[in-house]
Amino acid sequence: MSRQDDKSRKRREALTAFVRAEAKAQGFDLCRITSAALPDGTAENLQAFVKDGHHGTMAWMAETLERRGDPRTLWPEARSIVVLAMNYGPDEDPRRLQAMPETAAISVYARNRDYHDVIKGRLKEIATRFAARAGEDVKVFVDTAPVMEKPLAAKAGIGWQGKHTNLVSRAFGSWLFLGSMFTTAELDCDEPEVDHCGSCRACLDACPTKAFPAPYRIDARRCISYLTIEHKGPIDRDLRTLMGNRIYGCDDCLAACPWNKFAKAASEMKLKARDDLAAPEIAQFLDFDDARFRSFFSGSPVKRIGRDRFVRNVLIAAGNSGAAALAAPCRALLDDDAPEVRGMAVWALSRLLSGDEFQALRTRAENETDPDILNEWENA
Repeated sequence: MSRQDDKSRKRREALTAFVRAEAKAQGFDLCRITSAALPDGTAENLQAFVKDGHHGTMAWMAETLERRGDPRTLWPEARSIVVLAMNYGPDEDPRRLQAMPETAAISVYARNRDYHDVIKGRLKEIATRFAARAGEDVKVFVDTAPVMEKPLAAKAGIGWQGKHTNLVSRAFGSWLFLGSMFTTAELDCDEPEVDHCGSCRACLDACPTKAFPAPYRIDARRCISYLTIEHKGPIDRDLRTLMGNRIYGCDDCLAACPWNKFAKAASEMKLKARDDLAAPEIAQFLDFDDARFRSFFSGSPVKRIGRDRFVRNVLIAAGNSGAAALAAPCRALLDDDAPEVRGMAVWALSRLLSGDEFQALRTRAENETDPDILNEWENA
């Protein structure tokens, strides 16, 4: 080995050790490094996903297809990618709420502060210190740019993409937030993780809406997380009853994974569930106006879907609850300004009221002009 090669090796090792130490100091549970390229076949799988329409109304998936399929198109100068993971494991199995139909189920990741803010702030700290030490350029990403973080995390050795397409870790199960730091520096790369799913299909069988047409493939159009967060307007009638009391996201496929036996509860306080979001009552959300919604979910990822879509989801949960006491607050929403709220109020009442009671409300349809809402009345 030449003196220059030895010098380059020592520099690479020193910078790699430095970034790992910084990651640990900032509270990240895992830090792995890979080259600035996706695993073979990733871009082709993404293209098939979009071609099949499995991305639903997420038009940005198609619009950023080329950049998303190769990190080097996002930043050609990048040589290494540092992938960091932070555990957000729950204190107990989130599926327990399915046995409590008058309780609203909010996905584990959204029960406290927005993880984008928590992770990006710490990534920037690491990036600033690393850039100063290395004299190299850096860029950080947390789920807000066309970066395929899960394949990169698998290539870096954080975990592997399970049959539900989510990342699974031998050390933390299903509960990891990811962030990445791209850099022009050359660092020592870690070995990829191998797939440990074997013949298990627990995640596939756990999905309430059968959103997996095959192992390692997901149809977002049937996924409750997509329906409650990304999908605008009315939700397919055939899927509503399958949503149960899930009002924001769904954890069923994640929670079903046997690798969660090694999972740990989150240690970061900002990622632990707020007391008022661990098992909230459906009733408390039915009278939320925009101001109250924004105040209650300040700093929460739930805030990004807006009050109308949120209350739409809550009305579906109310309709699935079988709780007659929820009929009154649902009835008040028949006059709501938002069409998507009025439409779901009709559907919820069709399930909570007796036939005669619901028929007595049908005169309200005479003044309705929105075709989606008229459809709800006609098909109730």
